[in-house]
Amino acid sequence: MKTSALAAIWLAAFGSVALAAEPVGTDRVLNEFAEGSVSFEEGLANWQLFYDVASHPRCSNCHVGADNRPMWSGPSYGRTRPHGMNINAGESRIGAETLLCSTCHTDVEGMASASNDRPHAAPRVSMTWQLAPVEAEWFGKSSAYVCEQLKDPERNGNRTIKEVAAHLDHDLILHWAWEPGGNREPAPHSLQATMDALMKWAAAGTPCPTE
Repeated sequence: MKTSALAAIWLAAFGSVALAAEPVGTDRVLNEFAEGSVSFEEGLANWQLFYDVASHPRCSNCHVGADNRPMWSGPSYGRTRPHGMNINAGESRIGAETLLCSTCHTDVEGMASASNDRPHAAPRVSMTWQLAPVEAEWFGKSSAYVCEQLKDPERNGNRTIKEVAAHLDHDLILHWAWEPGGNREPAPHSLQATMDALMKWAAAGTPCPTE
């Protein structure tokens, strides 16, 4: 039996296969999967895993639109509403026009030990606290909308999906989603599982759900 036929049988039996693992963080790797090794259905399932994270309050609260107003939503906030104290991050998305986000969300080294575990205290990370770019608005948006948005270079920072997955590990403010401290509910799954989901979704041809 030819090698290619054996490979096809192996893939059919065991599903997606990691081709390479590139270290990108202390405990994480950027796994790559052969194009076509992930089925359409598995690709959609992996997209759903990513959307579980993207639509969670730990992520979506800062992926807001052109009004530049971060949101408070999720179990620890009681009800969904704009960030208290009439906060507006301005077109700078860091509050440079009025009050810097870092006034309360102080920039600290060693996020793991200083992320502010006290409930209702402003969380902190070891980089500048800020909103996501307005092009990446996805608060309250559907899975289909965010899916098309994420693979659009004009709305994802001109990144490939591999670069988007690597960005998740490089941008320390995103790590906070899984270690928010206090009584805040963390994002589901894990950072590694989320990166793997993006890479498998890419290997499946970035399928998107319909509305």
